[in-house]
Parts: sequence; structure tokens; C-alpha cells
Amino acid sequence: MSGVPVEDDDLFTEDRQDMAPSALELEAERIAEALVFASAEPVSEGFLMERLPRNVDVKTIMSRLVRLYAGRGVNLIRIEDRWAFRTAADLSFVFRREDGEAKKLSRAALEVLAIIAYHQPVTRAEIEDIRGVQTSRGTLDVLMEAGWVRFRGRRRTPGRPVTLGTTLRFLDHFGLEEIRDLPGLEELKGAGLLSGRIPPDFRIPLPASADELSEDEDPITQLDLEELGLLTPGGGADE
Repeated sequence: MSGVPVEDDDLFTEDRQDMAPSALELEAERIAEALVFASAEPVSEGFLMERLPRNVDVKTIMSRLVRLYAGRGVNLIRIEDRWAFRTAADLSFVFRREDGEAKKLSRAALEVLAIIAYHQPVTRAEIEDIRGVQTSRGTLDVLMEAGWVRFRGRRRTPGRPVTLGTTLRFLDHFGLEEIRDLPGLEELKGAGLLSGRIPPDFRIPLPASADELSEDEDPITQLDLEELGLLTPGGGADE
């Protein structure tokens, strides 16, 4: 899977870049490289901090590794506060196989995914209000099976509807460092994804954080998961 390498300027100052790494920092680079390489999932900076030598700056260490892998077949990329190795974007064609490619999402699934990404936290009723049509459970199931959409919490309104949001896997798959990196109105127009006849007051919402609950959300509890059919009564996972 391809990703977009992060820019060095986001991580540390120019004068720090020019300083030769110490033996301790070089060892920290090797440890960080091994930890990220060995992990099946993106590795958090907190996880790295716990395992790297003391008195080393994690961001500086990761920045040097970003530069080291910038021109290689794999790149080190940042996804929110996590790190992962991903195939260089210009080499993704090497891994394409007609018999192994994932099925394309239906238009309905793409619309629902876009609404969830830009409007999260959002309920199913709100998705249907935006689209103007009902959303089938199958459409949401496809997005959840892909690991791109998750239940966030429950809205503090009558009926306590479940809210939906995107996942870390969504960011990883689409090469986004954070949810706010989603394209804005002008970028969508430039890519030909919006009609030239859109209303003059049309706007693209600024996505909220994919992790933090909003003021009108309560966290999902075990009882909620049982009600949603995601856990069997008593806490066992529903096969």
C-alpha cells in the first residue's frame, strides 16, 4: 500500500537537520526502524518513546528516518501520531494484480464514506438527510468490513443514535496524515470531482478530529456494543 512521506519541515528546525547524529541517536534510529518494520500496524510515538533510549527526541529520530527512506522503494510515513513503512507511491503499480484487486466501492458507498469523512461525527439519519435517500445496512457493512468506518459514540439526543467516523486504516489507505488533510472545495473542483453548477453557497465542512468525542457524544459502552450486535451478552465477541 502506498503512502505519502511527511515533510521534514513539520518535524524539526533547519539548524537541527544539519547536526551530525550522535552514537546514541544512531542507535535510537536503528531501534525505531526495527520497531516500525516489525509491526503489522502503524506504531505510535508513545510506543516508541517507551522503548527508545532516554534523552533522544523521537520526532528528530523519525525525521532522519523519513529522509533516509525518501528515495527508496518503501517510505516512512506519518499517520496522525503513528508511523509506518509503506510502498513508495510511484511503485504501487508493481503490486497490482487483476485477480487480487479489491472490488470497487459502489457509488452509494463512496457517497456515504465521503459524508462520514467530512461530517463526522455523523449519524445514519444525518447521512440520509444529506444524501436525500435511505442508506442500506449493507452499504455501511461494506465500509466497516474494509476497516474504514467505525462506531464513534452515541449522540446525546432522543433515541441516542450511534455516531459514525473514520478510522486510522482509512487515513492509511488514502495516504492521509490526518483527517484535516482531506481535499477542500477548490481541490475537489480542480480534480473534476464537483460539477461547475454547484450552488454558490455550497461549502465543504472542515472535518473534526477522528478520535476526540464531541460535546454531544457519549462513548460506546459494552452494553451499546451488545445492543448493536457486535458483542454477545456477557462480553464475548460476536463471531
